[in-house]
Amino acid sequence: MAKTDSTPSAPAPEEPDAGAGAAGAQMSTAPAEDREQAVPGSFGGMRGPGALGWLAWTARETFGWCRWFWRQLTSMRVALLLLFLLSLATIPGSLVPQNSVDPLKVEQWKEKHESLTSVYDKLGLFHVYSSVWFSAIYILLFVSLIGCIVPRTWQFVGQLRGRPPAAPRHLTKMPAHATWHTDADPERVLAAAHRALRRRRFRTVAAGDAVSAEKGYLREAGNLLFHVSLIVLLVAFASGQLWKSEGGKLVVEGDGFANNLTQYDDFKSGSLFTADDLDPFDFDLDSFSGTYERTGPQKGTPRDYAAHVTYRDTPDGPRRKATIKVNEPLETGRSKVYLIGHGYAPIVTVRDGQGNVAFRGPIPSLPLDSNVTETSVLKVPDYRDKDGKEDDLGFKGNFVPTLDLSTGRMASQFPALDNPALVLTAYRGNLGIDAGLPQSVYQLDVSRMKQFTEPDGSKFAKALKVGDTMKLPDGAGELHFDAIRQWATFQVSQKPGNELALAGAGAALVGLAGSLFIQRRRVWVRAVAGEDGRTVVEVAGLGRSESARLPEELTGIVAALQPDAPPAAADDTAGTPTEEPAEDPAEPSEGARA
Repeated sequence: MAKTDSTPSAPAPEEPDAGAGAAGAQMSTAPAEDREQAVPGSFGGMRGPGALGWLAWTARETFGWCRWFWRQLTSMRVALLLLFLLSLATIPGSLVPQNSVDPLKVEQWKEKHESLTSVYDKLGLFHVYSSVWFSAIYILLFVSLIGCIVPRTWQFVGQLRGRPPAAPRHLTKMPAHATWHTDADPERVLAAAHRALRRRRFRTVAAGDAVSAEKGYLREAGNLLFHVSLIVLLVAFASGQLWKSEGGKLVVEGDGFANNLTQYDDFKSGSLFTADDLDPFDFDLDSFSGTYERTGPQKGTPRDYAAHVTYRDTPDGPRRKATIKVNEPLETGRSKVYLIGHGYAPIVTVRDGQGNVAFRGPIPSLPLDSNVTETSVLKVPDYRDKDGKEDDLGFKGNFVPTLDLSTGRMASQFPALDNPALVLTAYRGNLGIDAGLPQSVYQLDVSRMKQFTEPDGSKFAKALKVGDTMKLPDGAGELHFDAIRQWATFQVSQKPGNELALAGAGAALVGLAGSLFIQRRRVWVRAVAGEDGRTVVEVAGLGRSESARLPEELTGIVAALQPDAPPAAADDTAGTPTEEPAEDPAEPSEGARA
């Protein structure tokens, strides 16, 4: 027998277990490029090797981030935040003059705040409601509301199709409950409970030894209606901006206006508006009347402005009389005609140096103050002097409805025509009309003109009453003050979204009232035979929101059950609903949870 060596020897190296390769790889600290591309993702999983692994990882990440962004955008928290931002975004539109409302006021603001003009222009503060940032908030709010409403609508439909939940095992642990014993059969009690709850417009279902009932579904309907109404308001606002049209026109007594683009003094419209969208109406300004406060601290304050017009809705329609007042527009078709201004138009006749009529009509005049002191400008091109030479004439000055020379000021003292006067000076030269550049009819450029002077060298100017004539020096012609007519400025507005906005606002109020005042609640009535042979009746209620009326309503239900389930003689607690304190929470079954 051979002798064995008892000296321990080193164990032979074992073959690596193939099953431990994956675990060893996970514990490896080798660089990633020596292994698979184990790039973690934000939404689980590692990026596999190769192009296919990169594509799968990228698709998973993109879908995950899109889903996360959508869930955030459609959350009620973000919707309320966007609504708050939209309300904040309207503040600059109220504080800063807007091009869409009053371009002249915008220009005046820019002249006074030159240092801020460039910043405001870059931020779009002169056209807030059409700016990129306002539109972004508007569109995000629109999408957020839709994302909130659609899933909640399906949930509400599911609730309407569902059945009231089964009665909990322990009705006495509900916030409001009542218990009594009766000699009536359980079937009779449950039938009476079913009738009583149906009369109170509960949706009921009988299951086993109890009747389950639920009421107040219109609360969620009101909530949904409110949110849908917000979308309607947003759609109405958008349609009003896209298809709106708004223009101004100055009309002198005796003249008229036809609703087409060439008739407007200024006109603004939405991006989707076309000229065919204008209503084909027209009107004539027959007369204008205004009354003013004559005495007291409010002397000169207008009391009533009224423009008396004759209009027709279509070119072939009948002519009708109407009166347009402040805040009482003329409505024709989809358009409203507002009265926004008033003034006086001196009517003059200008004859040239050869006695021919060079101009006859009203002088454009703009009010300068509340007493209707007006600046007046008249341009007479292609005029001929006494020698037949072509020239241009220009007149400028003031029309004063009530002139009082004792004040030492050439300004009106009252807006009515108490002592009207037309004060003018005259120029000759080049009006610059032939240059082809647009000019305002209310401004006279005298840079290339020379003012007429008196024989003594003083500047030529005259104060005229109605019927007076101003003869120009050197036989250059004359101006005759014929009459005074009144004018009115009108704003023609067409906003197709107004009716939709009104409907949305009304629906929003209805929905808000429903969500605030309608309470969702559940009621259960159980009737079982007790150990003493009598029927034990348990009535309990649970509100989806805190309501002090739940015990009161439960008392009415108990009272309705009393004729069919009268309390036994020894039962002193019959029909007295009790309310558990908040520290003793109810433990209803899963189906009864609110």
